[in-house]
Amino acid sequence: MRYVDAVPSAWAARSLADAAPGPFWLDDPARPEPHPPLAGSTTADLVVVGGGYTGLWTALRATEREPGRDVLLVEGRSVAWAASGRNGGFVAASLTQGEANGSSRFPDEMDVLRRLGRDNLDAIEAAVDRYGIDAELERTGALDVATEEHQVEALRAEAGPDDRFLDTTAVRDEIDSPMFLAGLWSPDTALVHPAKLAWGLRRACLDRGVRVVEGTVARDLHRDGRHVVVRTDGGEVRARQAVLATNAFPSLLRRVRHFVVPVYDYVLMTRPLSAPERASVGWAHRQGLGDVANQFHYSRLTADGRILWGGYDAVYHPGGRVRRAYEHREQTYLRLAEHFRMTFPQLEDVTFTHRWGGVIDTCSRFMPFFGTAHGGAVAYAAGFTGLGVASTRFAADVVLDLLSGEATERTRLEMVRSMPLPFPPEPLATPVIGLTRWSLDRADRSQGRRNAWLRLLDTVGAGFDS
Repeated sequence: MRYVDAVPSAWAARSLADAAPGPFWLDDPARPEPHPPLAGSTTADLVVVGGGYTGLWTALRATEREPGRDVLLVEGRSVAWAASGRNGGFVAASLTQGEANGSSRFPDEMDVLRRLGRDNLDAIEAAVDRYGIDAELERTGALDVATEEHQVEALRAEAGPDDRFLDTTAVRDEIDSPMFLAGLWSPDTALVHPAKLAWGLRRACLDRGVRVVEGTVARDLHRDGRHVVVRTDGGEVRARQAVLATNAFPSLLRRVRHFVVPVYDYVLMTRPLSAPERASVGWAHRQGLGDVANQFHYSRLTADGRILWGGYDAVYHPGGRVRRAYEHREQTYLRLAEHFRMTFPQLEDVTFTHRWGGVIDTCSRFMPFFGTAHGGAVAYAAGFTGLGVASTRFAADVVLDLLSGEATERTRLEMVRSMPLPFPPEPLATPVIGLTRWSLDRADRSQGRRNAWLRLLDTVGAGFDS
């Protein structure tokens, strides 16, 4: 049976019966207490709005690049509560959501982007070591697998000089699943505990003198003479410069909002596997795992021997709203559980302990975009489309370069100088995104054949990826 044909069974419901509705990564008694919210008015050299990876790396890199710089980080709830504490923990060297996506958009820059991506991954590992961050970082590489016959040759064709193509026997020797027909093992990916990485970056920021306020929602931003003023629900911040790192949440710059749509992704986490269960699967090299369908799954092992299983459904809610109620979707959990059993039938006795969802800042080119406003005093990065664990550090250096006003290798990139195509405004966005998702599902059911709508999106350099 194929994933697209699966119907959730009674087993799927039983396997989820005791799953807690919240992210496994955040369910940790050692998580830090939030800092108090902003009360009244204050000043700073640099105010960073958003306490996820983008904001944390920006604040940290600002103090590394200019020691003594007065940096204030403003977070609406608590550090790591959103995407930075809910993702799969894949730290990929690619800055372009894969080789094919980058080559189709910026073919003349790919050599530079590959080098910068590898350097960025090395710099993340170095920072984890330097600041003593217990992020459970492992340089495992990633294994992309074909689950349909038509995907096998496409996967073989994508193999780069450092990649290893695995036929059916070889891929099942690595991870034993009847669904896997071939694989491509690429070295330039690490795995982390995502929340511990964010909490460690928060501590490193504090140790370097960054002021962090949490539970402080930024309401608007404007220029007042030589200052940028950020008004919050607890007061205001007057700063020489500002960085907006709100990602899927509505930007304080209205003109940026049409370039991002919030898409919800869902995840399951198993109980720890026993030694015999683990042996039945293999997975000795602990690679990050993903399949190559349009509607794809991603999976990985945790430090304590659980399996994270997520992806497939990508849900856009009419109006582009971000709501806590959207963080759970029972029909998706059931579908994911059934797909897990199809992938690992030998683990039929394994149950799930956690289920959760989170919002992704999706843009039409599937990689981050950048810009400035208010005479160069404000910089922003957004649109990571699920690629933010690693590329947010690269983005931090980009926005700081932009604020400096100096041309650098990064700011000269077409990737940095160009913008993705915007999404149409509502009420058009909902049917357009719905048509795209239907078309992607149809392609998965039709040997990968893309219909006229998807071909049109390919032609104009836009699309929608689950």
